[in-house]
Amino acid sequence: MRKMKDMPLQDRPREKIAKRGAAALSDNELIEAIIGRGTRTKDVRMISQEICGILRDRRQGIRYEDLCAIEGIGPGKASQILACFEMGRRYFETAPADRVTKPEDILPLVAHLRDKRQEHFTCITLNGAGEVLGNRVITVGLLNHSLVHPREVFADAITDRAASVICVHNHPSGSLEPSSQDIAITTQLKEAGSLIGIQLVDHVIVTRTGHLSLRERGLI
Repeated sequence: MRKMKDMPLQDRPREKIAKRGAAALSDNELIEAIIGRGTRTKDVRMISQEICGILRDRRQGIRYEDLCAIEGIGPGKASQILACFEMGRRYFETAPADRVTKPEDILPLVAHLRDKRQEHFTCITLNGAGEVLGNRVITVGLLNHSLVHPREVFADAITDRAASVICVHNHPSGSLEPSSQDIAITTQLKEAGSLIGIQLVDHVIVTRTGHLSLRERGLI
């Protein structure tokens, strides 16, 4: 793991918050932004990783004692972290957002596409935690043909300050096999996303009877 000082400035958490908003950061990066720095013997990224490990193990929350037991976290930083969590709970706690960890997680969001008689190309935007920010139809094509340009896909993703996107389109023909055009646009979207810092997580094809993940097929 690279130390924070060795990372490009634009990839550091606080700089990313200023440019893209806090929602674009992963859990680890958010903790790094709160802590700010590590110690002479332990980088902030290593400390953040340990804290996130405790958070995943303790779904009901994290205790002051848990934080103080981590090397590099003293009473001051432990209090700072818990204060941030409590402020978030008091003022911004809402119903849990849809979270995407596998292709099947997005199927309820695109169920309406299965019976469409034209090809619809949609984009689902995600924050750094994999939670859904938006779900939009980008283009509607002919019976089995839809043209899409990367700028149309990523325009709303940039507005959402998304960390990643998942693209989905239907095949009215019923075939789950990706066409050469499907593969070509997937490559374009992956490359465009890399340039602007928004990852293409997957491109999923849906039909009335099933779905296909291009990532699982090895095409991303």
